[in-house]
Amino acid sequence: MILSVDSSAVTASAALTDGDKVIKSEFANTGLTHSETLLPMIKRVMHGNSFAELEAIAITAGPGSFTGVRIGVATVKGLAFENNTPCVAVSTLEAIAYNFIDKDCVVCAVMDARRMQFYNAIFKIENGVCQRMTPDRAIAIEDLRGELKKFDSVVIAGDGAKLCYENLELENAVLPSDDMIYQNATSVAKAAKNKKRIEPAALMPTYLRQSQAERELKLKMS
Repeated sequence: MILSVDSSAVTASAALTDGDKVIKSEFANTGLTHSETLLPMIKRVMHGNSFAELEAIAITAGPGSFTGVRIGVATVKGLAFENNTPCVAVSTLEAIAYNFIDKDCVVCAVMDARRMQFYNAIFKIENGVCQRMTPDRAIAIEDLRGELKKFDSVVIAGDGAKLCYENLELENAVLPSDDMIYQNATSVAKAAKNKKRIEPAALMPTYLRQSQAERELKLKMS
């Protein structure tokens, strides 16, 4: 059994899976209140199972909301330490792409990084295989528009999808249905299947740029 968790954006989710079987999952879109909602959600999806029974715990380690990522990673580390349960760090952007693993398509995963920048990666999904076409990065909308023009069709997904789609103004861009836009823990579980497992102490957040507070402090000190 694997417990998978996401709290990297405005949504939060948790899922308990056994192979391809989803034992129980929950998803909430209530804003950034993960410090209050995430642990109770995890306990509910454990569905009476013991944390000691887990083979691994998977978590979206970033990119995303600095607060959300920190809460998710800290929560998973705390749960994993007790039994030294192996952890799996999953890119939030890759988890978004795995929403479409049953379709042949190009997925542009985007999270709102403010000021018309996006955390982004592009993936090609074909015959149930997700192939990464770019690294995770922070990219301006103008640069992303230029890259996406070459595709016949591209699915825009993630918490920044609607904002990105409206400003891209590309005929080949497609928005999925609302239930497919956001990353969720069941997709985290799918993305974690063949990834390296690490000790809880080695699990760390992945940030693509400094937080606003860090940037402001750097300006004051320069």
